[in-house]
Amino acid sequence: MSGKTGKKETQGITIKKDEDFSEWYNEVILKAGLADFAPIGGCMTIRPYGYAIWENIQKKFDGMIKDKGHKNAYFPLFIPESFLQKESEHFEGFVPEVAWVEADEGKYAIRPTSETIIYDAYSKWIRSWRDLPMLLNQWCNVVRWETKVTKLFMRTREFLWQEGHTAHATDKEAHDEMMMILGMYVDLIKNSLAIPVIEGEKSATERFAGAKITTTMESLMPDGKALQMGTSHHLGQHFSKAFGIKFLDKDGKEKHVHQTSWGITTRLIGAIVSVHGDDKGLVLPPKIAPIQVVIVPIIFDKNKKETLAECRKVKETLEKSGLSVELDERDSYSAGWKFNEWEMKGVPLRLEIGPRDIDNKQAVFVRRDTGKKDTVKLKDLEKNAKKALEEIQNKLLSNAKKHLTDNTVSAKTYEELKSAIEKKKMVRASWCENAACEEKIKDETAATIRVIPFKEKEKPGKCIACGKKAKHVVYLSRAY
Repeated sequence: MSGKTGKKETQGITIKKDEDFSEWYNEVILKAGLADFAPIGGCMTIRPYGYAIWENIQKKFDGMIKDKGHKNAYFPLFIPESFLQKESEHFEGFVPEVAWVEADEGKYAIRPTSETIIYDAYSKWIRSWRDLPMLLNQWCNVVRWETKVTKLFMRTREFLWQEGHTAHATDKEAHDEMMMILGMYVDLIKNSLAIPVIEGEKSATERFAGAKITTTMESLMPDGKALQMGTSHHLGQHFSKAFGIKFLDKDGKEKHVHQTSWGITTRLIGAIVSVHGDDKGLVLPPKIAPIQVVIVPIIFDKNKKETLAECRKVKETLEKSGLSVELDERDSYSAGWKFNEWEMKGVPLRLEIGPRDIDNKQAVFVRRDTGKKDTVKLKDLEKNAKKALEEIQNKLLSNAKKHLTDNTVSAKTYEELKSAIEKKKMVRASWCENAACEEKIKDETAATIRVIPFKEKEKPGKCIACGKKAKHVVYLSRAY
């Protein structure tokens, strides 16, 4: 994909979502002004509208972790090769994706993740039980020099994320931290992004390099591929032993700390586009939309001044109630053209106000998710706008839940598994915990075990791959 749609910028979405999802996805992102392809292979430029969505996600999660005592910091982009080599499993896991730079003083990795350089600092900063827990997070970029096809937001060589890194006195404290963060992620993605997830653990093969436990949230995109929405890891003492992160405990004994790391990325924006978008473009959940309400004046020359004055009053009223509002006063475009553009940008609620509406002290509400129009009295605008936005948020989540449920199937035999994967389904099946069976499935179907759920109504039967007694019910699918 070159990044060019071959269509004029002023045109709407020309590709139907259910006919060519990949091309539809690119066209929506480009025409809605979220991002663009960069002149560097595998990279993208995030445009202001796309970055505003990331800022809203960032703001919500940043507030969540700060409420629990986490603090933001920043660590260098360049990581000495010797740091990566200190934890062999971690080093081996990232070598294929690491971009290197040569300097007079040695070889540096461009940050693929920051465990090693942060834990070098922790080895200096942590001395006593009084220094624990250490709860740090950083918002930054990372580089993973993958050669797979670039897909804006979903898979690029450079992306933005947050990475939390904590150190604790006990294994239980670290485990509790991992689970608390996972719960925060689920809350954020379900209640703000309106996307349902399946939460649980990764298999040993799919764990983060160097982790004791990796927990994950997986969702299903409309093209039948699973998307890992975020992960939270219990690192045990692997890194603390490699980097000498020790503390003097209350009992007077020196001990290694227990650690966690966790992260979400700009890939979440890709999930929002994929799950909620339609043939007109974006459909943004109100809780993370940069613009929640757009006011489009219906202007006639003789009433222009009065109409715009009333629209400005409405904008001020709604903003005072805490809503994000845009008034489209542009003279060079017709009202119809504006309707199409704001629909393409996914603004949840549109208000149309013209001279007749002003005479009747009313406005027309148009919901982006359903296209439904309602006439609302100006005196009731604030109450009705908030009610409509709440309904839109809930409806988007309800629709996404239905998609996940309708496209998740159970398989009892290997042939059923293969058939379901070909039909682009998420598959629930039993697994014996043997890595050889996991590898067989991956080789023959291109599907992987996405998650071992924490809660599953079905009891394990026979392994889908080998027929022996299973230990887990797992979810499998192809993935990004």
